[in-house]
Amino acid sequence: MHHSANWYFDFISPFSYLQFKTFQRLPDSLDVRLVPILFAGLLNHWEQKGPAEIPRKRTDTYQYCHWYAERHGIPFTTPPAHPFNPLKSLRLAIALNTTHEVVDLIFNYIWGEGKDVHTEEGFHGLTLEANLPNANDLISSASVKDVLRQNTEQAIALGIYGVPTFTINNTLFWGLDRTDMMLDYLENPNVLTTSEMRRLSTLPKAVERHL
Repeated sequence: MHHSANWYFDFISPFSYLQFKTFQRLPDSLDVRLVPILFAGLLNHWEQKGPAEIPRKRTDTYQYCHWYAERHGIPFTTPPAHPFNPLKSLRLAIALNTTHEVVDLIFNYIWGEGKDVHTEEGFHGLTLEANLPNANDLISSASVKDVLRQNTEQAIALGIYGVPTFTINNTLFWGLDRTDMMLDYLENPNVLTTSEMRRLSTLPKAVERHL
C-alpha cells in the first residue's frame, strides 16, 4: 500500500541525523517529504527543555548517539560545540528545495565529519562543500525565512513536540526509537486502534505537579 509521510527535523538534533541515516529501512512504497523546522521553536511553545539543556542528560545523549552510530556503522562525530545555532543550515536546505541530497550533505558535514556551522568560517566551509559561493544571499531571502517559520508553526499545530518526527495520516511518530513502531503501523494501521491503545490515549491523571 502506498503511503506518504512528512519528516520534521532540525540539523541541531543528532537523533534526526541518525534516523535520516537509517532511511534505507523504510519501504519503497513510502514517499517522504523532508520538512526543516526550528527545534527551539517547539521547546518555546511547549515550555520544555531540550536534552542538551539538562546537564546530565546532555552527556548521556551524546554518549548514547555515539554508541548507536558505532553499533549501526554510521559515521558520527559530535561537532566541536553543541547546541549550536542551526538557522543558517536550515535556511540553506530550504533555499535548495530540501532535497535528500542537500539534507544528506549538511547532516554529513555537521554530524558525520563533526564540523561547526555556527561560526562564519564553519558555515563558509559548508557552502564550499555544497559548491555555493552565494549561499549567504540565498539564505537571507524573506521567502526562505518565511518557509522555516511556517514549517515550525505547522509542526506545532499538528502537536509535534520534538525532532525527528514522522507524520503519516495525522499520526505522529516522534524519535529515533519509534522507527520500528512506525514500520509496524505501515504494515498494519490497526496496531494503534486496539482497545488498549484507545484507553492509553485518554488515560486520566492521578496527580499533577504544581510549579
